[in-house]
Amino acid sequence: YQYLNRYKRAEDLDHFLFIPERTEGTEKECLKLLLEFCGRHNPSWTELSNFTHFLNFQLSKCEKSVFCSPAVGEDFQGF
Repeated sequence: YQYLNRYKRAEDLDHFLFIPERTEGTEKECLKLLLEFCGRHNPSWTELSNFTHFLNFQLSKCEKSVFCSPAVGEDFQGF
């Protein structure tokens, strides 16, 4: 939710890191955002679950990648 919400507001994600302890938004707002970005019309709970697990996995890998690190600088901005 934290990433999708910032992405929707066109915020710079290059220097954002997910903080699990930070609670943002309501359950209703989260579900609405997931439905918007899922890419399926009227998805099942299984499809939403798969989408969130895949997105979480990809974002976790991205945060740990040296190529997506803020330390890389301007060379890979927005990567």
